[in-house]
Amino acid sequence: MSTVTNPKFQIYRSGSEYRYRLRARNGEIILHGEGYTTKQSCLNGIDSVKRNAPYDRRYERKVATNGQYYFVLKASNGEPIGVSETYTTTAARENGIAAVKSVAPTAPTEDLT
Repeated sequence: MSTVTNPKFQIYRSGSEYRYRLRARNGEIILHGEGYTTKQSCLNGIDSVKRNAPYDRRYERKVATNGQYYFVLKASNGEPIGVSETYTTTAARENGIAAVKSVAPTAPTEDLT
């Protein structure tokens, strides 16, 4: 049984950068962001995900060089704000998009820094 009891954003450090990841109800990472130089910029990225996640037109469905599937969530200006993990089928990718749409808008943020 997973120890994650609710979906959540997590802010963490990777080297000198702040990053976020979005965990689903089952604890799996379903979206992650780029590296930010400040924690506030990372929080702004999370806020952008929350605002844009409900809109299907913000998701760019892609295929990786290894043939697996993933998606990129984009802001209203077209800039990428989050990237999914890779999936083995298009149906699994669609399930990932549905999970982000469902949990991101109201997910709390856990600061691990």
